Amino acid sequence: MNHDPFIVSPGAKISLKDDYDPSYKAEYHEKAEAKRKLKAGIKELANYQNILYAQNTYALLIILQAMDAAGKDSTIKHVMSGVNPQGCQVFSFQEPSDEELDHDYLWRSMKALPERGRIGIFNRSYYEELLVVRVHPELLEKQQLHYIPHGNQIWQQRFEEINNFEKYLVNNGIVVMKFFLNVSKAEQKKRFLDRIESPEKHWKFSPSDVRERGFWDDYMMAYEDVFNHTSTEYAPWYIIPADRKWFTRLVVSDIICTKLKELNLQYPTVSEEHKLMLLEAKRILEIEDE
Repeated sequence: MNHDPFIVSPGAKISLKDDYDPSYKAEYHEKAEAKRKLKAGIKELANYQNILYAQNTYALLIILQAMDAAGKDSTIKHVMSGVNPQGCQVFSFQEPSDEELDHDYLWRSMKALPERGRIGIFNRSYYEELLVVRVHPELLEKQQLHYIPHGNQIWQQRFEEINNFEKYLVNNGIVVMKFFLNVSKAEQKKRFLDRIESPEKHWKFSPSDVRERGFWDDYMMAYEDVFNHTSTEYAPWYIIPADRKWFTRLVVSDIICTKLKELNLQYPTVSEEHKLMLLEAKRILEIEDE
């Protein structure tokens, strides 16, 4: 699959409305066709994850950002359905606790970084500091900052800090992959109504979801600024069409598999001494009385 339509080129100035169609589905005209390819991608990802775990050199950090009801949870569920749970960990970042507010804004994310050999998934992330906090700047007052720069200076400062943080991660073998699930406002409304009308989905819905929807344009502006300033060569942003969940899952799976393939992962090689030990163990097992 060609990933160019989804990637934000470093240094580019993009418009979500003009440059990215939430209903885009590339050449896939049939849902069944995409599901077949996703099934193959899940199997491929499971294989790469086994090698990643065995090699124990790299870690993979997957960041998922989106408006409510864009499908983050279901994307994680489907794309990672074949991965060994021992090699994968998921963190969902909600409103910061009092303890977290007593630390810098990256502290809780640093604690949740994946170990070498593992895949870590952030369901929302430190980018909330450039999104929710920007749309609701009164939240800055809760962060006990010693100094709050005027105007947009604080956001420019955080763009730089996050870019430096991600560069540090990449330099230390943590591959950073950032996905924005781009759902349209109309599709979000449809999914909200479905949650309200389906008793088994009531737990997914909160009145605050509708309140935040009222800030849609503000969020789109904040997201665009994030993409324009934090899509880098070492940690680019991918904007994934999210109006069709089946296509969202396929694209995310394909991009992750492609990145893992580029790492040229290999199972660890063993020494000649270790090979001799294996042969001896085999000999002992073969002559063992049954």
